Amino acid sequence: MREGLYGVSDVLGGTGGLTRFVGRGCQPLYAGLMRVIFSLAGVLALAALAWWLVSGEPGSAGAARAVSRSAGSMFAGVERPAIPGEARAAKVRYGRDVRPILSDRCFLCHGPDRDMQKADLRLDSWEGATAARGERPAAIVPGDVEGSEIWRRITSDDPDVMMPPPDSNKKGLSAEERGVIREWIAGGAEYEPHWAFERPRRPAVPAVGDGSWGRNAIDGFVLAGLADAGLTPSAEADDATLVRRVFLDLTGLPPTPGEMEAYLGDARTDRYERLVERLLTEEPYVTRYAERMTAPWLDQARYADTSGIHMDAGRSIWPYRDWVLRAYRANMPFDEFVIEQLAGDLIPGATRSQRIASGFNRNHVTSDEGGAINEEYLVEYAVDRVDTTSSVFLGLTVACARCHDHKFDPITQEDFYSLFAFFNSNEEPGIYSQVPDAKRAHEPFMAAPSDAQEAAMERLRGSWRTWWRGGMRRTRRRMRSGRRSWPGSRRRGAFRG
Repeated sequence: MREGLYGVSDVLGGTGGLTRFVGRGCQPLYAGLMRVIFSLAGVLALAALAWWLVSGEPGSAGAARAVSRSAGSMFAGVERPAIPGEARAAKVRYGRDVRPILSDRCFLCHGPDRDMQKADLRLDSWEGATAARGERPAAIVPGDVEGSEIWRRITSDDPDVMMPPPDSNKKGLSAEERGVIREWIAGGAEYEPHWAFERPRRPAVPAVGDGSWGRNAIDGFVLAGLADAGLTPSAEADDATLVRRVFLDLTGLPPTPGEMEAYLGDARTDRYERLVERLLTEEPYVTRYAERMTAPWLDQARYADTSGIHMDAGRSIWPYRDWVLRAYRANMPFDEFVIEQLAGDLIPGATRSQRIASGFNRNHVTSDEGGAINEEYLVEYAVDRVDTTSSVFLGLTVACARCHDHKFDPITQEDFYSLFAFFNSNEEPGIYSQVPDAKRAHEPFMAAPSDAQEAAMERLRGSWRTWWRGGMRRTRRRMRSGRRSWPGSRRRGAFRG
């Protein structure tokens, strides 16, 4: 759906803009890393999977049909979840099933951190895990469980052989986890890229039972998830409960008695779809929906009306908050939503709104402590921007690479400081001045008048121009009328015109 702020198809179709923009406006060193943002934008927007699965057309009607009666707010979290029904239908996968085990037990000593690698062995890549090791067997021999050294190690009871070793303070693999490793190796030990670097793909709707229970494709995933857990659907909620759920999900508020009575008294067969349509398209519900969605986003953007540390003085950054509210109310496409917050001020010919959006990068805590070191806090501010961008948009703990190559994820220290260099370009103080003004805007700042204020200023500018032009005309007339009385004016032709 083209218009959806969290429309996954829009994200997939609109990635070129940021890729081209970053490549053009920033150093190529950063362009590759920034492309990752849109590789997992659909994962970060899991709530919109409902819309994407059910409706490929724009507009709110498809969205209304996608608000499942049974699903509710079922998509949560950042890490890529297993799709219900996937475990039953597919073979063991590295990214979903194996990598979490190896990351927890093995990657500390056999992962991407070059300084921590032991026995010159990496298990986070196919090349490292299957490489010949001289007289020693390869850690993983695809298709040969018994010939794989990793299998011998994780099933051994010998403290000198077993992995993880007893002094690692990590528990051994359970029987279930060993079974996953065994099945994976027997199936060819196929590796996959880290999930955060894969483009979201549209999964097939699970076929469970006779299909009579569900009303839409989303219900198919719900039913498959229940089946995986050995559960059956609960009885359908009564109408009053259903209305309360949809109001809370979309607006954050319960329905009023009048709204409840209006719904229960509606005899039309499509009254539920009409209600959802109304909540998404009519006021005051559109504004309430925007507020409902803005609150968790401001948490991710670390927004606050005060500075956060030391005196925790007030700061005036609320125009950014209002920009987010407007973005949700206008159903801004997700690619624009991301671009304008990360680099709106760098867009050629950036509007005031786009520059305000880049306040996302100024939401970090600030210090005005007299004894603090300016350069130290400039570094901390840039690190905060890297951490926030990576966790919100990449779904990765990039912060670990500030001091060393990441021990679990494919992020090097060079990657971290490449992003750091991009975000270390703000012209701002490290230690801000102490001003007892709760409404101050921290330097550097820009004027952000409202539409009404802008109109008033334009009227004043117009009045000033009218006054100035009138005054100048009167002055010229006086000068022309008095020129003949000036000595020598006729002879020298002074003040002609």
